[in-house]
Amino acid sequence: MTSIQLKKLAKKYKDITVVNNLEFSVKQGEFFALLGENGAGKTTLISMLCGLLTPSSGDALVLGNSILTNIEKVKPQLNISPQETAIAPNLTVRENLEFIAGIYGISKNEAKIKTTEMIELFHLKEKEKAKAKTLSGGMQRRLSIAMGMITNPKIFFLDEPTLGLDVRSRRELWANLAKLKGKMTIILTTHYLEEAEALADRIVILQKGSLKGLGTVEELKQQTNTETFEDAFLAICDEEGQVYASFCNS
Repeated sequence: MTSIQLKKLAKKYKDITVVNNLEFSVKQGEFFALLGENGAGKTTLISMLCGLLTPSSGDALVLGNSILTNIEKVKPQLNISPQETAIAPNLTVRENLEFIAGIYGISKNEAKIKTTEMIELFHLKEKEKAKAKTLSGGMQRRLSIAMGMITNPKIFFLDEPTLGLDVRSRRELWANLAKLKGKMTIILTTHYLEEAEALADRIVILQKGSLKGLGTVEELKQQTNTETFEDAFLAICDEEGQVYASFCNS
């Protein structure tokens, strides 16, 4: 089944095209990565899919609902973990989770149950009574992601989840995220190629708003005749990769 289907989705600001007639789909339960250099259109695309921006043309079906005509049916089934660590610093780990659950209308008893589940899933038990501001950067990111997941969204957007983390914290968070595979559809944006390679079932590569590559890591390496994913990414993003873009869209 399909979670997201893009139909010539585009966003323009006057004469500048930020997202250029994108057409691809994301499968239900898929861990899907959006890659691209700065200005590729990743954030704009996510903003349209979440109903924060209105497309200039085209449409997208999210869980079968048009983002143009049924966005109010789309929004309750989504959640997002932004680049910024979105926590209340003076609340404890448990209080942060129960607070956000309450905002989304989850009953008090259910909020306690879901909070315990998130604490266990993200290995925050030892720190559940600690104020969020005392946590390490890695733990704060885990808490921020857990707060986005406590509503059990069908589609979860992860925007640069490990930005600024050290190598050990990044790897620990990867292990947590890998456990989510198949439980919900996850859309990951990242500048760390190794992160997409480690986590994603499939990857789309955008450049200046246009689709340049789509497939698994192995498919992208084979199609570019490269040995590493980094080489494949660079080959696709090079101007010489225009022929490859035509292949992807055929």
